[in-house]
Amino acid sequence: VDASAITLWRRSLVDAGTAPDEQLAQNWIDDLASRNPDYFEDRLSSYRKRVRDAASLEGDSLSMLHASALNTLHRARQRGIGLIILDECHHLVGHWGRVLSDAHALLDGPVVLGLTATPPEEKGKAPEDVKRYRAFFGPIDYQVPVPALVKDGNLAPFQDLAYFVRPTARELAYIADSDQKFHEVLNLLCQPHDPDTQAPPERALPLTQWVPAVLGEHQLPTGAVDSWREFEKRDERLAMYGRLFLTRFQIDYPESVPPLPDHVVEQEWPELTVLAPVLDRYIRHALRRSRHPLDHQLAEDAIARLHILGMQITETGSQACASPISRVMAYSAAKTSAVVDILRAEIQAQGRAVRAIVVSDFEKTSATHTATENILDPEAGGAIAAFRALLAHEETDALDPILVTGSTVLVDDDLLPRFLEESSRWLADHGYDCALSQTEEQGFYQISGKGQTWCPKVYVAMITDLFQRGITSCLVGTRGLLGEGWDANKINVLVDLTSVTTSMSVNQLRGRSIRIDPDDPVKVANNWDVICIADEFAKGLDDYDRFKRKHRVLYGVTDDGAIEKGAGHVHPAFSELKPEGVNEAVALLNEEMVTRAQGRAACRTLWRIGEPFQASPTRIKEVKAGGGEMGFSPFAKSVEWSNESLTLAIGHAVLGCLKQSGMIDVSTDLSVKTRGADYVRVFLQNCEPTESDLFLECVHEALGPLHRPRYVIQRFTDQISDTWISNLVPELIAKYFRRRRRLFTMLHAIPAPLARNKELVALYQAYWNKYVSPGEAFYAYRG
Repeated sequence: VDASAITLWRRSLVDAGTAPDEQLAQNWIDDLASRNPDYFEDRLSSYRKRVRDAASLEGDSLSMLHASALNTLHRARQRGIGLIILDECHHLVGHWGRVLSDAHALLDGPVVLGLTATPPEEKGKAPEDVKRYRAFFGPIDYQVPVPALVKDGNLAPFQDLAYFVRPTARELAYIADSDQKFHEVLNLLCQPHDPDTQAPPERALPLTQWVPAVLGEHQLPTGAVDSWREFEKRDERLAMYGRLFLTRFQIDYPESVPPLPDHVVEQEWPELTVLAPVLDRYIRHALRRSRHPLDHQLAEDAIARLHILGMQITETGSQACASPISRVMAYSAAKTSAVVDILRAEIQAQGRAVRAIVVSDFEKTSATHTATENILDPEAGGAIAAFRALLAHEETDALDPILVTGSTVLVDDDLLPRFLEESSRWLADHGYDCALSQTEEQGFYQISGKGQTWCPKVYVAMITDLFQRGITSCLVGTRGLLGEGWDANKINVLVDLTSVTTSMSVNQLRGRSIRIDPDDPVKVANNWDVICIADEFAKGLDDYDRFKRKHRVLYGVTDDGAIEKGAGHVHPAFSELKPEGVNEAVALLNEEMVTRAQGRAACRTLWRIGEPFQASPTRIKEVKAGGGEMGFSPFAKSVEWSNESLTLAIGHAVLGCLKQSGMIDVSTDLSVKTRGADYVRVFLQNCEPTESDLFLECVHEALGPLHRPRYVIQRFTDQISDTWISNLVPELIAKYFRRRRRLFTMLHAIPAPLARNKELVALYQAYWNKYVSPGEAFYAYRG
């Protein structure tokens, strides 16, 4: 393989013009091997992979195996092996899947059983590799969710926590400048052209004129079509977002363009979500096809600005790309300060019992995106930056942190004597002939080993043992080392600084902290995400969106003991809170998270370990009921409305109407539970997902703000006040002498599915009058 890899490397250098012939290419490679062996090995491994992949695609993968591996396969064939069990089978989408295919044929087709805790992501994989994986394994045959393992006592209970930061002043200046430059280009796209530039060739229409013209004339790149329906069918995205663009810029719709439904218009659409498809069409079909050079220049300016915001426009369309702004948010220097705050809170709660790991994507961010190299410090967002921050504060320095990556070991200066003593003993006990040396840095030492046995496999195992024994209480590293396969069951704090969002990567990382610790039978792990936000800018919520994507694939326990997938299990606000409202709540959220971090016993109680796990998923809605004066129920004389009781009453009204109208099965039951001080969880039991979705949509409309509803209905509440008699007599008698007044409180929307005709509205009013309040429904929509 190495010989083939070197040959391929030589040919690549010649093809690229780096070397004039293969002999000089070989000289260049040999020189690189002697001068920079680490880089040489990195490049050679890349060419090895290309050779292996090419051979395996041609059905020759077994020839790439070591002789001992081939001997093992032939012995298995001689013994008539009929079953192969493959652990970590998610690695079989790729080269090792091709090896399996050839080995499977050699062994005469044994049964193949795959096991993994993290099913693979198919996105970005070669179609033939995905097809092969599916052919071997098919759909998942048996799956145990993480919460079930926690309830059975096979994994430690945990709570997911989030800590918010703002970018540094330098980072904010860059984000603001990029945002301003984008809007400057957007304004140029929208402005009427200077008459002096209108000489032939004629310029493209300004964006604010082009969009209504294209929609109104049903213009596609290949020409106009006869009807709006045909236009919408051919370019659905422009048909939708073009109309949202007109609404945002307060431009009248052309007569031939039908309006969007109210519920679509009234959603809070992020600016770029609306602009991206419109700008994509305008740049490709108007500016680039214009004959005027000023339009061509304007197109290039807009493309450059959109690229900074994470949108790449090509000849055939647009696609998401790496955004420098998003990168600044992901690796903000402010996150390292958050690590210190988090671990201070953990130390306050646990003292020396803390066993923390801080995991980042890289050792150094090193500004691998050139657009941010002058904005981000080379170490920003990386493991070394977090390590330095911990050493700079007395409380976290007391954890005696160690940094361990694939190429570096750094040790807190306070820990060095004991580290050298314990490490030397460990190496000797395990039969490694290796002498350690240290280089002093500011506040820490870099550790090196002399001898062929000093390698990541050895020093990671050694440092893990030191961590397990409490010689260090904090490890800082990268997910490449502290991820899949790494086992340290003492971990009770995970600080996640990574940007991963795929199910496989996220679950692998969380799996590090939830191992059972035999020495701590009441262990509860705190898993922290650090999120950087600047919601006043176009890309300032990318990190928050990344956090929500990450938790879409994670289960967790909520503060009322439910098991929930999604960011709502971290905090109920994340289920309903619009991203634009996060910034206002940051201080309160951080304070609440720190308080929860110190309440591990309460978290363990919420998991109800030992109770059966309910495996059937249930769709829920978390709402803030309230609205207007709560007062007392008009029907139950002594019952004061609360978020829970009002939500329950409105839920009964909605459910009763849906059942009687035949939209929902009559055996369905309603459940309402309070979550925290302000949120109420609403869901149906024993119903189909489509029925649950319909019910939750109706409850959301009934409890939400009025957005041009078709029908509304009144809600009254009773207000009770004391009289001179009630103040004089005992409570048992006073309640009969208090003054009771019925007051109009507010209007509620009648949910759209129940407002389609007068008969449904009358039915809903009847149930509303039964459970919620007297009141009449009346038509409110005026166009």
